[in-house]
Amino acid sequence: MSSKIKISPFGGVRENGKNMYVVDINDGIYILDCGLQYPENELLGIDIVIPDFSYLEENKDRIVGVFLTHGHADAIGALPYFLNKFNVPVFGSKMTIELAKLSVESNETTKKFSDFHVVDANAEIDFGDVKVSFFRTTHSVPGSMGIVLDTDEGEIVYTGDFKFDQTAGRDFQTDYGRLAEIGQKGVLALLSDSANAENPAETTNERDIAKYVEETFRYHEGRIIVASVASNILRIQQVFNAAANTNRRVLLTGHDLEKIVNTALRLNKLILPVDNLLVEEADLDKLAPEETIILQTGKMGEPIKALQRMANQQEKGPQIQAGDLVFITTTPSHAMETTVAKTRDMIYRAGAEVISISDELNSSGHASKNDLQLLINILKPKYLVPIQGEYRLLEANSEAAQEVGIKNENIFMTAKGDVITYDDGEMHLGSSINVGNTMIDGIGVGDIGNIVLRDRKVLSEDGIFVAVVTIDRKKKKIISEPKITSRGFVYVKANKNLMHESSDIIKKVVQANLDHKEFDWGHLKQDVRENLNHYLFDQTKRHPVILPVIMEVNQHHRSKTTKEHENTAAVENKKDESK
Repeated sequence: MSSKIKISPFGGVRENGKNMYVVDINDGIYILDCGLQYPENELLGIDIVIPDFSYLEENKDRIVGVFLTHGHADAIGALPYFLNKFNVPVFGSKMTIELAKLSVESNETTKKFSDFHVVDANAEIDFGDVKVSFFRTTHSVPGSMGIVLDTDEGEIVYTGDFKFDQTAGRDFQTDYGRLAEIGQKGVLALLSDSANAENPAETTNERDIAKYVEETFRYHEGRIIVASVASNILRIQQVFNAAANTNRRVLLTGHDLEKIVNTALRLNKLILPVDNLLVEEADLDKLAPEETIILQTGKMGEPIKALQRMANQQEKGPQIQAGDLVFITTTPSHAMETTVAKTRDMIYRAGAEVISISDELNSSGHASKNDLQLLINILKPKYLVPIQGEYRLLEANSEAAQEVGIKNENIFMTAKGDVITYDDGEMHLGSSINVGNTMIDGIGVGDIGNIVLRDRKVLSEDGIFVAVVTIDRKKKKIISEPKITSRGFVYVKANKNLMHESSDIIKKVVQANLDHKEFDWGHLKQDVRENLNHYLFDQTKRHPVILPVIMEVNQHHRSKTTKEHENTAAVENKKDESK
């Protein structure tokens, strides 16, 4: 009996992070990873971005489970929001599940969720028409695994984040024998990591990176601030080892980092080389600068913004000071290059130096071009779906695959919501489903849309212009002169003529509406906006957000108290702000 197979990315393609891939086999939905994305600059004020689950809500009864490859935020970060809507089992390695639990337990709505299942690379889960198995991969967090969905039509392989490193330690080693076994059985489709696909050079092995970290510690005489991703367990171990070998002690900053480190220590995935390696912030002043390492990961594990706050003396804990060395051990994405450059400038202004590991070494936790080609030669897939990266990275993965014999027509360059369908022995791009982004701002989930973001962008660029007018509708007159307030638009004291002309325009528009037989609040405010917008743009070539606040008093009703007048004005003001 042939299987009905559909593959659809809900994130992770043509973008950085937010990895989530939905595989529909015989009406059972298998979810591969459930990650988040840290917002880029144009998403003003947004904390994180997660996939849109609308389609899955319509098909929730068909979800078999969530299968996780590793414990980084781009693979597990959206789990709390997903599990708030779907009560389905979650599968992953011991380390991955423990990190997933930390994420889920931190959310009030999902902290009681307990349907976690620990699997290892030898596990096979039989769901009847589909068998799910796993294979060990090399990445910067222990317990990383690829996922195999074994169907009647062949195997669907999802790599997760991976690279090949012959010097990898025991908890980070790739199982090459298992990969060869998967390839022998017949791979129908390979969903392959593309995050480092445009890199033609070999990635520096972790043994050499560890040496470089220790050399950096050894030759700097002052205090060192190490910036790392909190869940990069491999890098944290290298920092611990280097600190011990250079007689330094380590301060962990932030509650999130402490939880991750304590979890890794409990599972023996992290080892303290000496007993007194870690220090409390209260004891920091007792250490000489040449004895001090500050490990900074920032909120939710992202260190760059935390470094900015430290450089600007805004961080709660230790600040960057003259003589410090800031050692950036993470490799930021290309989308973060401008932010990183600005961060470096802030650090130098604070009197410190900056070294980035990516300046000296070709470091990455993702497969290079040669790694991708080696994987294809081992697995011999019929079809390739490049995933995990911006479009140019997906294209680089495609080009690398064609060099080792994968036909161009067998490679699918997908966007979010595209549905790859396998039927009648062929795989093709079929219909699409509506999959967008869900933006998280504070405690709000999905309540920020494009209109709100557009308003935030306008406010950030051209500011706001507020005009307050009090009227008496029955007497058809303006009670007081318009009061104008501007923020982020122009300096009021230096633009008195502009303000005076604006006030005259407001009075003319308001009076014209009062004289009209069919007075309408909405029409009045729209008139004020349009006339002011034309005038202000002619004078300044800017489009501020214009907020007319129209308040009404009734001078005929002597019996109304002052408080009632205030309430009337407040109600009208509130109505105006809501429109």
